Amino acid sequence: MWKLTRRAALLGAGAALGVWGAGRFGPSLPSLAGNAMVLPTGSDSTLNDASRLSETPIHRHITLSEDVGEALVNKLRGELEDAKAGNRPVALSAARHSLGGQSIPRDGHAITCDNGFVEPDTANATFRVHAGARWSQVIAALDPLGFSPKVMQSNRDFGVGATFCVNAHGWPAPNGPMGSTVREFRMVTHDGDWITCSRRENAALFAMTMGGYGLIGLITDLTLDMTPNRRLNPKFVKLRSTDLGTAFAAALEDPVVEMAYGRLNVDRDRFFEDGLLATYRPDADQSDLPPVTGSGRLAGMSRDIFRAQLGNEAVKRGRWFVESNLGPLVGGGATTRNSLLNEPVVTLDARVSDRTDILQEYFIAPDRFADFVLLCQQVIPESYQELLNITLRYVAADTESWLSYAPEPRIAAVMLFSQEMTARGESDMARMTQALIEGVINIAGTYYLPYRLHATQDQFTRAYPRAAEFAAAKRRIDPDLRFRNALWDSYMKDL
Repeated sequence: MWKLTRRAALLGAGAALGVWGAGRFGPSLPSLAGNAMVLPTGSDSTLNDASRLSETPIHRHITLSEDVGEALVNKLRGELEDAKAGNRPVALSAARHSLGGQSIPRDGHAITCDNGFVEPDTANATFRVHAGARWSQVIAALDPLGFSPKVMQSNRDFGVGATFCVNAHGWPAPNGPMGSTVREFRMVTHDGDWITCSRRENAALFAMTMGGYGLIGLITDLTLDMTPNRRLNPKFVKLRSTDLGTAFAAALEDPVVEMAYGRLNVDRDRFFEDGLLATYRPDADQSDLPPVTGSGRLAGMSRDIFRAQLGNEAVKRGRWFVESNLGPLVGGGATTRNSLLNEPVVTLDARVSDRTDILQEYFIAPDRFADFVLLCQQVIPESYQELLNITLRYVAADTESWLSYAPEPRIAAVMLFSQEMTARGESDMARMTQALIEGVINIAGTYYLPYRLHATQDQFTRAYPRAAEFAAAKRRIDPDLRFRNALWDSYMKDL
C-alpha cells in the first residue's frame, strides 16, 4: 500500500505543537529595539538579494527569456559591449537566493535569465537545460520519463546555471557537488566569444567556472547527468549528536542508499545534544510510480510551526519530539525521489518585514564532527541569533573546482538563523559568524561562500587556499575585470 510520506505526516502531526505555544522565553533572545536598520526598499537603480540586506546601486537590470541560440548570445554580447564602453561590471543570475551580493554587480549590468528549456536525452541519461531554468522545471520535464536530476539543491526554486556557479550540493547520496554531474556547458566570455567547456575542451575554464560565482563568463546552457526516479523507503535512527558524523559516513557505505540527511536538536536545554539520521533506500516495488508531488496545502502548516519556534523553546522541544519520535512512526512510508526533491523555498518563508533568514553552512570531516558540535555549543547560545534549524548532508570529495569547499569527503551542516534587521543584530551576526568560521578552520573544515560576507580576509584565504591562484587566472582570462560581484570586491580584488 502507498503510505503517507514522512514530510506530510510531520506536517500533520506537527499541528499538535500548538499545545506548546504558550509562554515565550524572552531571555533566550535579547531585545534589539532601538537599533533600527533602514529596510531596503529597492528601486529602478538598486538591486537586492534574498537576504534583503544587500541593496546595491546598479546601472541597469534586464531579464532575458530568449531560447539558447544566437538571439540570446547577441543580447549578452550587447550588454558586454555597453558595459565595456562605460567600464562597468556585468553579472548574470537567476533567482538571487545568495545573501551577500554575490549575484549583483555594483554600478553595473545585472542580467536575469528566465527560460525553462529542458531537453532530456534518455539514451545517454543526460539533459540539456537553459542556464535560467529552475529545478522545478527540470523535475517537471524529467518525471514523466522516469528520471530525476542526479544532484540538485534541496529546493526547487534555484536556477540551474546558478547552482553550477556556486557548485551547490544536495542530499542525493553519496555524490559530490552538482558540478560533478555536469558534462559540459556553453558560455559567453568577456570578449563575446561563445565557447564550449568540458573536462576535455577548455578544461581549466570548466574547473574555474564550477563554483566560480559567475566571475569567468556568462553561462547560456548546460548538459547534466540524470538518474532513474525511484520509490524510496526511509529509515530513521536516533543517536547522540557527537556520533552523527561517523554514523553518517558509515551509513553511506551501503551502496543502495540513494538519499540521506541528518538533524540536530536546537532547543537551548539540549542544544546540539540529540541527533537524527535518515537514509532512503529503493522500495521493492518500483512499478507504477505516481506523478511528482510536493507538500502542497500542508506547506502553510509547516511554515507556521517552523516560525512558531522563534523565541519559544517549548515549541522547539515539541518540534524535535515530533520529528524524532512521531515522524518516523507515522510518516515512514515510501515516496519518490522527485517528490522529495520538489520542495519550494516558500514552504518555510518568514513573510515578515523586521526579520530575515540567514543561512550559514560549514563542511567538516566526519571524524571531526564531534569537535564541530562542541564549537557550536560554545559559540551560538552566547549570541543574539535565533537558530531555527540545522540539516546535515554528506558531500563526496570535489577535487575539480578551484574554490572547492570539500577537497575531501565532508559533512555539510546547513544552519538557518532568524536575524533581526537591526544594526545590532547585523553586528552580532558578523561576530558570531567569524567565531564559527575560525573554529571550523581550526578543525580543518571550510565555510560556504554564497552567504553573508562576514568572514575576514585572512579567514577567506585560509579556507580557500587557491583563491590567489584563482584571482590571478581570472585577470588573465578577463583582463578588464568585466565580471565582478560583491564576493570579488570583498575578497579577491587585491589578491
